[in-house]
Amino acid sequence: MASKDYYTTLGVNRDASGKDIKQAYRRLARKYHPDVNPGDTMAEQKFKEVSEAYNVLGTLDSRKKYDQFGHQAFSGGFDPFKAGGRGSSHFSNGNLHDLFGKTGGTGGSGGFADSFGSIFDDLFSSGQSRQTRDANPDLDVEKNVDIRFEDAVRGTTIQLRVPRSNGTMDRLQVKIPPGVDTGSRIRVAGKGKAGRHGRPAGDLYIIAQVQPHEYFTRDGNDIICDAPVTLGEITLGAKIDVPTIDGKISMRIPPGTQNGRKFRLRGKGVPFLKGEGQGDQYVQIRVVLPGPLDDRSQALMEEFDQLNPLQPRAHMR
Repeated sequence: MASKDYYTTLGVNRDASGKDIKQAYRRLARKYHPDVNPGDTMAEQKFKEVSEAYNVLGTLDSRKKYDQFGHQAFSGGFDPFKAGGRGSSHFSNGNLHDLFGKTGGTGGSGGFADSFGSIFDDLFSSGQSRQTRDANPDLDVEKNVDIRFEDAVRGTTIQLRVPRSNGTMDRLQVKIPPGVDTGSRIRVAGKGKAGRHGRPAGDLYIIAQVQPHEYFTRDGNDIICDAPVTLGEITLGAKIDVPTIDGKISMRIPPGTQNGRKFRLRGKGVPFLKGEGQGDQYVQIRVVLPGPLDDRSQALMEEFDQLNPLQPRAHMR
């Protein structure tokens, strides 16, 4: 790396502003991060190079020193994957999320840190590399948590009390993202069992257990809902109110609708847990018949059958 120019590495001019340098670093770090390019050694090397360049040019004092003395002032090298290296303050947990969370988002207000937050938690949490943390699965803790159907679809924040090894209780606020399903795992870094002899603490994994709903069922990212209707409504057509996860909406049933027909409400389903968009809701028509008929109603039904003769089982032999 010593033979390369840090400004060239970040693709900026030597008179670039601090803001320009930070934006260039964000863009390149997103592009070359190893977790975005698994198995690509060239991308990993490029990520190291842009991290080293920003480590020097990202602060005013070190940039002045570099401009005056060049690489000789920074001997010893830099590895963003090793804890405690020179200039590692750039990669503290808070600064990293601040750096990536304010620009260059992938959709939504959370920005890059929301989309790839777990990547950087793994890499930099507690000053340990991801490889070191993955070597301590015995310190991880799992906890099953019941979540209402509506909260699993919309997302929510839950309050937890988690026992610690020293006998105390931790009070945690855990954000449940929209779209979780039974079995979904939400990671809370560093809230597992305490490590010993310099080992980092394990992680807490929230295992979602979504509770059944009174009238909604879930099929992947779609929501299914039965809509009870009367014989007159499906025969003559009607405008009915049906529930959705966002509240009731009006839907028109055309005359002659058959029992069991499904109507799709586009975009009224479950948000995709990874990615943009969401599923649909399907409203299935279920005819509710009246109880025992009085003489007048029975006579009307017999007259109706005579006026509208049907042979619905003619195809069955």
